[in-house]
Amino acid sequence: MPIERTLSDLRSRLGGYEKIEEATSRTSIADLEDARLIFINQPHLTKFCTNHVSTAKYNALTFLPRFLYAQFRRAANSFFLFIALLQQIPDVSPTGRWTTLVPLILILLVAALKEIVEDLFSALLSPCCYGYCSIVVLSLDLFSYPSLSLLLDNFCEHHSRCILDCFDGHFLFTSEPHAMCYIETSNLDGETNLKIRQGLQVTAHDKDADSLSRLSGCMECESPNRHLYDFVGVIRLEGHSPVPLGPEQILLRGARLRNTQWVNGMVVYTGHDTKLMQNSTRPPLKLSSVEHITNTLILALFGCLLAISLVCSAGQTLWKTQYGDFAWYMDLNYGGAANFGLNFLTFIILFNNLIPISLLVTLEVIKFIQAYFINWDMDMHYEPTDTSAMARTSNLNEELGQVKYIFSDKTGTLTCNVMQFKKCSIAGVAYGHNTDSLEEEGFGDPTLPENLHNDHPTATIIQDFLTMMAVCHTAVPEKTEDTIVYQASSPDEAALVRAASSLGFVFSGRTPDSVIIHAVSGTHLLCDGTRAALSHHCGMLGEALHRENDVALVMDGETLKYALSFEVRQYFLDLALSCKAVICCRVSPLQKSEVVDLVKRQVKVITLAVGDGANDVGMIQTAHVGVGISGNEGLQAANSSDYSIAQFKYLRNLLLVHGAWNYNRVSKCILYCFYKNIVLYIIEIWFAIVNGFSGQILFERWCIGLYNVIFTAMPPLALGIFERCCKQENMLKYPELYKTSQNALGFNTKVFWAHCLNGLLHSVILFWLPLLIFQHDTVSWNGKTPDYLLLGNMVYTFVVITVCLKAGLETSSWTLFSHIAIWGSVFLWVLFFWLYSTLWPVIAIAPDMSGQAEMLFTSGVFWMSLLFIPVTSLLFDVAFRVISVRFCNGVEDFYIYVSCACFPLDGYAFSQEENGAVSQSDVIRSYDTTKQRPAQPQW
Repeated sequence: MPIERTLSDLRSRLGGYEKIEEATSRTSIADLEDARLIFINQPHLTKFCTNHVSTAKYNALTFLPRFLYAQFRRAANSFFLFIALLQQIPDVSPTGRWTTLVPLILILLVAALKEIVEDLFSALLSPCCYGYCSIVVLSLDLFSYPSLSLLLDNFCEHHSRCILDCFDGHFLFTSEPHAMCYIETSNLDGETNLKIRQGLQVTAHDKDADSLSRLSGCMECESPNRHLYDFVGVIRLEGHSPVPLGPEQILLRGARLRNTQWVNGMVVYTGHDTKLMQNSTRPPLKLSSVEHITNTLILALFGCLLAISLVCSAGQTLWKTQYGDFAWYMDLNYGGAANFGLNFLTFIILFNNLIPISLLVTLEVIKFIQAYFINWDMDMHYEPTDTSAMARTSNLNEELGQVKYIFSDKTGTLTCNVMQFKKCSIAGVAYGHNTDSLEEEGFGDPTLPENLHNDHPTATIIQDFLTMMAVCHTAVPEKTEDTIVYQASSPDEAALVRAASSLGFVFSGRTPDSVIIHAVSGTHLLCDGTRAALSHHCGMLGEALHRENDVALVMDGETLKYALSFEVRQYFLDLALSCKAVICCRVSPLQKSEVVDLVKRQVKVITLAVGDGANDVGMIQTAHVGVGISGNEGLQAANSSDYSIAQFKYLRNLLLVHGAWNYNRVSKCILYCFYKNIVLYIIEIWFAIVNGFSGQILFERWCIGLYNVIFTAMPPLALGIFERCCKQENMLKYPELYKTSQNALGFNTKVFWAHCLNGLLHSVILFWLPLLIFQHDTVSWNGKTPDYLLLGNMVYTFVVITVCLKAGLETSSWTLFSHIAIWGSVFLWVLFFWLYSTLWPVIAIAPDMSGQAEMLFTSGVFWMSLLFIPVTSLLFDVAFRVISVRFCNGVEDFYIYVSCACFPLDGYAFSQEENGAVSQSDVIRSYDTTKQRPAQPQW
């Protein structure tokens, strides 16, 4: 097929990007299918949305449905809701009607409170990113922002260095010549070079309130859309011919006004109609991969539960057929006992605790505290701004330990976007080479001024060099008292002018015909800053460009538009995955999120997106984990993220330390919770074999209920909060350790079923050995013989001791809390058992437990079994642990050789023509800084 035909087919199927090409080719507003009509200084016939913007996950109407959906997509909650409904059927539940429903309601209330607090906290912080010095003029009355009553056609006023934070607007006139203004769009497209916008000449001279109030007419423009670089419209003012409008006359929400004293204009799009919000996505309800796996395993365990209940129901039917005539005392002929279906439901309820209902509450508490550990980490505290890391959600703590792909914004994220003059070479003499650190501020080589003032042979050349630095640029000086602030179109240009000023060649003003410097009035110029830091970070992130046979893919937004089309997106993905690094430049916020979504859905790995601007919000919310940086571009990215940090370098600690630790903690907690429940509740199955599958329980009811709540509640908390697989220093020193969590070696289907089998083995030992001991009965010192409940209390005691010791075997980092959790749990059971067995008849409760503690603790059989049975249960575990340690290398033997290719950190820095509304040569000749700027109009 000819290549022309192939490209034609691609362009005809671009879907979401078709309007970009169409809009740029339209020459008339009549070509638009939908148009917005805005009347100037007249009432509107159509109601438009306000400037209210919400990035919260919930509101008053959506909270309940979204919260319930998020909770009941967790298999455990759905399972216990099913059990709670079963318990409402009469004569079915052996454990009562409310033993599952009440705990489930409490669990949901705790989760709801946590979600409300986290979402309200994010909502309260969100206005911080809008709190800039903007003033909005509504119907020519002055109001302070924020105002929810901002309407279309309202006139607005913004001041220098402000962010347009609530609307897209068409500006009419400014403080600058020819109705020009400068904007920085790093929040939109990552570009820090200033861009020029120019108002219409028909309104360029209307710089007072009276002229603004006399304007009458209408504006017709395209309907709200997500295309950042296109705008089609026309303004019709009374007494003037229609004038077309393009993107050069539009100021978008999120752009920062720079080098302009003030701007007056008219609101076009507000709130969620703005192009920035059209590029945003709805905050998702994220679920970690560990929870996804847990959901699948719970469903599998539920299948096992159904099979066990079916076998027990069949066993009861067979036992009744064989022994029913002889067991007349059991009354096995009444309706409930004779119904196979009801018996099946009874066993489902009886064995439902194989799935731990306390798991979700335990995880909520653990993750909540883990989030505070992240917030309190002083290694991620940035002193200059007193900013700490912040976990804005605790649901994804373990996800930080499994990241395989990082999607990072560049400007302000990988780079600080701070340019500094570091080195230069003049007449073959290099200056600045004694500056070793990239972090050091300013030019620190005294040799250059010495050679300039001491009649060095190159003094004249040095003078010419510094003169050119002070003259050849497009910067504009602004004087504030005795200080000069240089406003430039790019950071590197400003850095050169500041460097010349610090060396005695001060650029102080310009006119349309001249440049003024205070000095006597090429050469090779070298400026370290963005380039060096970018090369440094690219080297850190995978040694992308400097390893043999490795390839980096660089693609701009226009090309990416075709690469993401349906026909070729798989080829693009295959190409991208074969590269060591992929760099996408000049892309829209939606394209960022689409690239993340492509990898997230097709590759099935954990993705992390990190950025600092409003244009990064989409990809931050799309990725499995979103990290926002509290940088120079506001706080919108940080407020929309899952975790926020002050500097990109802190991502290392967040992933390698907290991510790996939290994954290990959560994994151990989940596995331990399933293990301890299987140990206890599988014993009920073994007991059913010897009681004719009658549904009789071996343990006292309150003991069953308090097993997860009190007696074994602390060990999983200790594992989930204080466990550390390795010291922080080693986690950072040996990044290869991250692969354990990254590759899900600590929690997967194989590991889960291994723990289940381990619990099954322990339950066999803990039930059948005590039963074997009591096979020929035993007599207490007071002549009383044991019953089934004494056997149950003996087995229960062994279970508590065994599972607590098992928690000790799983502990890698012993702390005071570990000892309290393990030994304190055993002590709590013994204390409770002693008190509970002495309550009756003083308190009319649990008469069948009366005297049980005395009988058990005075039995020599019990004490002999206590020394033998728990130890026997854990022999296999101890042996496995010894073998693992013996044949696996420890951290001390782990060594990683890291080779980093060297590359030059020097390079040329220069400003470039942006092909804007006005050329740079025309711009700088429009200024005369020796004259006073026009006064700001008073409303």
